[in-house]
Amino acid sequence: MTVGLQQSSALFERATRVVPGGIYGHQSPVLLVPGSYPYFFTRGDGSHVWDADGNEYIDFMCSYGPIVLGHRHPVVEEAVATQLRDGNCFNGPTARFVELAEYLVDVTPWAEWAVFAKNGSDVCTWAIEVARAATGRTKIVKARGAYHGTHAWCSPLPGGITPEDRANVLEVPWNDLAALDAVITAHADAIAGIILSPFRHDTFHDSELPAAGYLEGVRSRCDRHGIVFVLDDVRAGFRLHLGGSGEYFGVRPDLSCYCKAIANGYPLSACVGREALRRPAQEVFFTGSYFTSAVPMAAALACLRELDRSNAIARMAALGTRLCRGLEAGRARTGSRWSRVARRRCRS
Repeated sequence: MTVGLQQSSALFERATRVVPGGIYGHQSPVLLVPGSYPYFFTRGDGSHVWDADGNEYIDFMCSYGPIVLGHRHPVVEEAVATQLRDGNCFNGPTARFVELAEYLVDVTPWAEWAVFAKNGSDVCTWAIEVARAATGRTKIVKARGAYHGTHAWCSPLPGGITPEDRANVLEVPWNDLAALDAVITAHADAIAGIILSPFRHDTFHDSELPAAGYLEGVRSRCDRHGIVFVLDDVRAGFRLHLGGSGEYFGVRPDLSCYCKAIANGYPLSACVGREALRRPAQEVFFTGSYFTSAVPMAAALACLRELDRSNAIARMAALGTRLCRGLEAGRARTGSRWSRVARRRCRS
């Protein structure tokens, strides 16, 4: 089936005149099949979205992750409207700032404090800086090909990046403790932190779960060598466990970074941490004119409480399993290459 995309294409043509590339970043059409995917959207409701031409879609992508309860969820929107009546951005935070930090500490068994920003990139970069401040060391270990944001130390594309930007970043294969041991041995006194996602979800690779004992092995090595373990939970946070994906996989990091689902589409990110890192966290400068905006924090409180109240995480797991079984059944019927790819992703 084909759909008309005339209005969407016309908007994109106009955008190319005033925006470099028309649309940039992970929403760029260079990553899409030309002419088969809408460039611009007009509204969303529940699990559905509508493009500029009025075509209706099921939003399986969840707007690249932020939508966890569905578009325009009434509980979240009511909290947003209530806060908007009083305002959003002030010379300091509102009570929502304290309430949300208290909530995150309460639901995260190992965390004692929280900070807030706007993007996953913000908190992931800040977390590695806290690791450096805590240890007095310089190097950071990450999985090869892993995405931790757009900043120079981890950007997936080379434009504007210098070798110096990445001089203190070491890469190891995912799920390979032997390779990690080799890097730790070679840089024993220089590694400040290890940053990992709870499972592999690189852009151009199949998703891959941690092997049995892998994350626990990383945790024990961090403990043994005085390395800070940072969990990049930006993508998976609050989808596997309300206390963070580490709880789901049975490992507790020193710092955990959240964004995506935290506020059901409103711009907010967070990092939670252990008591031992409170002082280094105070020493690393971290600020933004919109970091304490009240509306996204009100949205986050409503979103997280609704996830808990409605047992939404268990429902996501059940529906995800049902979807994967359906995809596997389709593969069995058709034997197509795309169905085989779907099967690998489901098993991950």
